[in-house]
Amino acid sequence: MDVAVKAKPAVRPVPVIKQVGVIGAGQMGSGITHVIALGKYDVLLTDVRKEAVDKAISTIEKNLGRQVAKGVVNEADMKAALGRIQFAPNLDALGDCDLVIEAATEDESVKRRIFQELCPKLKPSALLATNTSSLSITRLASTTDRPEHFIGMHFMNPVPLMELVELIRGIATEDDVFGVARTFVESLGKTTAVSEDFPAFIVNRILLPMINEAVYTLYEGVGTVEGIDKAMRLGAHHPMGPLELADFIGLDTCLAVMQVLYEGLSDSKYRPCPLLVKYVEAGWLGRKTNRGFYDYRGEKPVPTR
Repeated sequence: MDVAVKAKPAVRPVPVIKQVGVIGAGQMGSGITHVIALGKYDVLLTDVRKEAVDKAISTIEKNLGRQVAKGVVNEADMKAALGRIQFAPNLDALGDCDLVIEAATEDESVKRRIFQELCPKLKPSALLATNTSSLSITRLASTTDRPEHFIGMHFMNPVPLMELVELIRGIATEDDVFGVARTFVESLGKTTAVSEDFPAFIVNRILLPMINEAVYTLYEGVGTVEGIDKAMRLGAHHPMGPLELADFIGLDTCLAVMQVLYEGLSDSKYRPCPLLVKYVEAGWLGRKTNRGFYDYRGEKPVPTR
């Protein structure tokens, strides 16, 4: 009796990375574009608003100028890096990219919509990465046509200064894809830390509960904003106090990560502090809105509590 043998599904080729697309021109997207262009890759940067891309390129030029002033980068490398960055008017423009990195807001529904629109436009071999700081890589990958070519690539903020990138593989991520992603990240002068695909990965699994606990310390009246930050700067030798750091990250992002931890791990120790929720509901999101745990509208930051 003849037994039918199922043919193995075709394996997607893994590309040599030459051209990279970045989706999202906010703080993270602009920083990622900066280091990739400096790493001698061509970059296509896109956002729903062209003015966001214009602002990002202006920020990149300013930050590269600071690196030149410090002697970290020379003038020729700065000019070459800026010449490698192009505006992509829409997702269709990313069709020839070997790697596309999504750096949109930390909202799973937004990321899913981007992937569903993007995937039909990509060449079959293209790798797809997400810069999510907390969401499931496996779940995001399942919404695409290429879960085997999908990976978490979590850059730290501010990207040009921070040495680390977390790499997170989903359940379907192929070994070759992981290897290419790791080589690419290391070619940017970054060090990789490999995390399993659990809520918030390594850095934010440790960092955000600390920030949340600092907010509880404020909420319960144990210390003031200034007192809490001073205690951690001088008592634990942190370069920045936890509430100042929360403002830098964005209180909406801090809350989103805590919600992912709380819902994903079902442990009450990850419950977001009600005061953090209140600040986000007020639209006081930190530096990006000029008010958070500090008010940034004057000459120097003033505690808001």
